[in-house]
Amino acid sequence: MLNIAIINGPNLNLLGTRETDIYGNESFETFLPKLKSRFPNVNISYYQSNVEGELINQLQACNGKVNGIVFNGAGYTHTSVAIADAIAAIKTPVVEVHISNIMAREDYRKISLSAAKCVGSISGLRLDGYALAIQYFLDTKK
Repeated sequence: MLNIAIINGPNLNLLGTRETDIYGNESFETFLPKLKSRFPNVNISYYQSNVEGELINQLQACNGKVNGIVFNGAGYTHTSVAIADAIAAIKTPVVEVHISNIMAREDYRKISLSAAKCVGSISGLRLDGYALAIQYFLDTKK
């Protein structure tokens, strides 16, 4: 069985109520069971924090314990050298996911400090980006 960790960054605990025109109406707590039922042969763990250091701790804690990490750094994507360094420091592959199309937003959001440290990046496909990242890990498992 494939083990995948989903790690979400700041403000993603407010999905479903926060800027619904950008992020949609569904909470992650509602979406996660649907995602798990879509991939019954994948063990999916979930972690969310608004705190940069806690996200780094979780990335490091997952290293070598899961087959892949689906990471949405949210606002830290554009500002955190420390998170980019944490992704570079671990051996577990990471796919960066963004619910909104960061390339169609403000100029500062078009820069991802972490994307170059990841095996890939998915942006703008709403919550479906998480499923696509999991499918990538299924398709490339060794």
